[in-house]
Amino acid sequence: MTKPLTTNAAIERRAEALDTIAAVLPIDRRDKLAEILSDQDVETLKHLVNEGMGDNTLRALASDLGYLEAWCLAATGSSLPWSAPEALLLKFVAHHLWDPARRESDPEHGMPAEVDQCLRDGGFLRSTGPHAPDTVRRRLANWSTLTKWRGLDGAFASPALRSAIRLAVRAVPRPRRRKSAKAVTSDVLGKLLATCSGDSLRDVRDKAILMVAFASGGRRRSEVAGLRKEQLTVEPPVKAEDGSPLPCLSIHLGRTKNSGAGQDEVVYLTGRPVEALNAWLVAAKIDGGSVFRAIDRWGHVSRRALDPKAVNDIVKQRVKMAGLEVGEFSAHGLRSGYLTEAANRGIPLPEAMEQSRHRSLQQASSYYNNAARRSGRATRML
Repeated sequence: MTKPLTTNAAIERRAEALDTIAAVLPIDRRDKLAEILSDQDVETLKHLVNEGMGDNTLRALASDLGYLEAWCLAATGSSLPWSAPEALLLKFVAHHLWDPARRESDPEHGMPAEVDQCLRDGGFLRSTGPHAPDTVRRRLANWSTLTKWRGLDGAFASPALRSAIRLAVRAVPRPRRRKSAKAVTSDVLGKLLATCSGDSLRDVRDKAILMVAFASGGRRRSEVAGLRKEQLTVEPPVKAEDGSPLPCLSIHLGRTKNSGAGQDEVVYLTGRPVEALNAWLVAAKIDGGSVFRAIDRWGHVSRRALDPKAVNDIVKQRVKMAGLEVGEFSAHGLRSGYLTEAANRGIPLPEAMEQSRHRSLQQASSYYNNAARRSGRATRML
């Protein structure tokens, strides 16, 4: 990638500015973003933070902005123009939505090899093959949002762009895949927790992550990574079936992906998940700030929150340690697993949705319908 000479002082200045909004950035990408983004890009992100936009939305905007800048530098030799001409938007589509079969006979089809390699060298591209259509649409949508926030118009609604996306998707149909091929139900969760039976800080932390993420309704990895001590409130104990008291906590999620602005979503933890969480807080000596943090090779606990990707990595690592197929499970499996397990145990759907905070009845009920179909009479005709 070529770019006008940037001094180390300018990069450091942008890095410090990005550090002030680190809570909404991919933490491990701060230094790379400081090299790629312009001063105006950083000011735009800081402005969006001050506008109160949701953390997940801001994180996606920052990540996509970094990718767009890197792609434009690699593809054109220049920084991302504002606003982008229609030709550049069409080039973006052509570089990301292409036919692998045609690529075999036409090496020039799709993203040029030198652009691909440049993005890989910079750590911006990891997967092989064309992008998922939803990823392309999201990046174009965020590109459009950032353009509007700069007070500019773009060609994002042009008929040519819409037609290009539609034709590209139609030419190379992709089967819709679940975020996690298999759900992490209680039997699978038990195997993952068995790998956390040691006394090391990693074992104590990972056990708390798995139990809290599942028991709190299958929280998204971004919600787990962003959890702060200030969001936890001790509640009166709950009586177990034998009458013994069980510890209880409420988690104030604040504004989530499915909630409205200013709405405080609350879920509850009872029993073993609370004990696992408290054990981690005591072991890591956390009395404020981020709950789940990185641990270095010497066993030191970081002051920064885990990156959401790290939550997924932890799940996959525990899946591997349990002897299960890594490719079949991801952090989202804890979310789908919660509803699937609730269905298997006969817990009413509205009650389960109160904890999972699903807003779509259709989406949540699909787990119940699948569970009923698997165990129903219609599948046992022979």
